[in-house]
Amino acid sequence: MDFTREKNRISHCNAAGNTLAEILFPAIDDTTVEITHTFVDPSLSGQGIAAQLTAAAVDELRSSHRCARLTCSYALQWFRQHPEAQDVLENPSSLASDHK
Repeated sequence: MDFTREKNRISHCNAAGNTLAEILFPAIDDTTVEITHTFVDPSLSGQGIAAQLTAAAVDELRSSHRCARLTCSYALQWFRQHPEAQDVLENPSSLASDHK
């Protein structure tokens, strides 16, 4: 799937311009973002799109030398399942807390 990369947002839109999937990570400061939202339209459900978006956000954060705070429940779950990506987290030990 092709994603559009913008500052602090990665998305996929249909031909009509409607957003069908996105992850938002607004800046807190120059070196930190907050992953606040992951959305996948029901028409794309079950295809692993949210995981692809989150992995793309990790790539973006690594390339821009930024770290992330997590407030999105999906992102929290994804990072718990992908310890190899936790290097981009502001506080990786926060995943061990009871946010399950």
